[in-house]
Amino acid sequence: MSIIYFDNAATSWPKPSEVSAAMQKYMRKIGANPGRSGHRLSVEAARVIYDTREKLAQLFNITDPLQIVMTKNATEGLNIAIFGLLKSGDHVITSSMEHNSVMRPLRAMEHRGVNLTVMSCDQDGMIDPINISAAIRKNTKAIFMTHASNVTGTVMPVADIGRIARERNLVFCVDAAQTAGCCPIDVKEMNIDLLAFTGHKSLFGPSGTGGIYIREGLENKIEPLCVGGTGSRSEVEEQPDFMPDRYEAGTPNTVGIAGLQAGVDFVLSEGVDQIKSREEELLKTFMEGIKGIPDVILYGQTDMHKRTSVVSLNIAGMDPAAVALQLDERFKIMVRSGIHCAPSAHKTIDTYPQGTVRFSFSYFNTQDQIAKAIEALHKISRRKK
Repeated sequence: MSIIYFDNAATSWPKPSEVSAAMQKYMRKIGANPGRSGHRLSVEAARVIYDTREKLAQLFNITDPLQIVMTKNATEGLNIAIFGLLKSGDHVITSSMEHNSVMRPLRAMEHRGVNLTVMSCDQDGMIDPINISAAIRKNTKAIFMTHASNVTGTVMPVADIGRIARERNLVFCVDAAQTAGCCPIDVKEMNIDLLAFTGHKSLFGPSGTGGIYIREGLENKIEPLCVGGTGSRSEVEEQPDFMPDRYEAGTPNTVGIAGLQAGVDFVLSEGVDQIKSREEELLKTFMEGIKGIPDVILYGQTDMHKRTSVVSLNIAGMDPAAVALQLDERFKIMVRSGIHCAPSAHKTIDTYPQGTVRFSFSYFNTQDQIAKAIEALHKISRRKK
C-alpha cells in the first residue's frame, strides 16, 4: 500500500516535477552568488530571482516586482512587518484564529509597549468585520490577519477588512501562508499593504522560500530585521534604503528560489481558480463522506466556498494523536494532530488543549485517496467501540 499524504497545510507534497528539475538545473548550470559579481553566472543567478519576483507579482497583482522581498518563509516576512513597523504606544488588532507566526511576534511586541487587541471569532473561526471596525482606537496603527486558518480552513473576509483599514488609514497585513496559490489574492482589490507568503505550501516550492510584499512607500516606515551584505552599494557601511535590498541581507537561497519560480509557474499555468475548484471537490467528497461516521466531530465552515481544503475533526472519546497514529500505522495516511502552532485558534473552537486531527488536501490528491481516508475513519470509529 502506497502512502497517502494529507498534510499539505504544513508542506505540500508531492511537488510538480518542474520544481526539482529547476533546482537541479540551477545547481548544474548556474550555482553562482547573485548580485555579488559581474560575471555571467552571477548575472544569471540574479535573473532567476528577478524572474521569480515577476511571477509572484503577476500572481498577486503587484505592480512593481521589486516591492517583493524574498525570505525563507512567511514567518520571517511577518517578523519583518511586526518588529519593523510597530513601536511602543501603538495599538494593533488581530484575530483569535492566528497562527503563532503572527501571535508570537505580536506578544513579543506587547512586552515592548505595544497595545494588542485579539478579536474573538465565532465557533467556525470566522470574524465579523464590524467588530474589527469597533475595535479601532485613536492610536491603532495596523491590523494583522490570517487569510485562512490553518486549523479550520476558514477564509477570512480580508477584502472587507482591507476596506476598513484603508478608510481608517491603517496598515493592513495579511498572512497568506495557507492561501497563496490556492485562493485568489489581489493586493489592490483587497487593499493589502503587507502580504506575507510561504513557498513550500500551495505555491509548490521547496522549504526555505517565501516572501513579503510591501506596498510602495511603506518601506520608509519599516526597519529591516537583518542588515548586512547585499551586493549593492558595497562602498558604504550603511544598509541600502531602496527595495528590495533594504530587507535582503546575506546570500539568498537561490536554488530554492529557482524551485519556487517553477512552482509559481505551475500555479499560473493551471490557474488558481482551477486549483481551488479541484480542492473544493476533494473537500466536498470528504466532508460528505464522514458525516455519517458515528462520533466524528467536524469543525469550521460548512460552506465549501468559505474555507480552504483543510479539515479539523475529532472522534469522540479518542485522543487526536491516537487517531493520527492509527491512520499512519494501519492505513499509511499522513495527517497532523495536536495544536498546529495555533493555540488561540483551538481555544476559539473549544479543542484546547487536546487539539484535533487535521486533514489537508492538495491539487495532487485524488478521489480514490479521499475514499480510502473515509473508509479508514469508519474502521477506526468502529474499532473504538
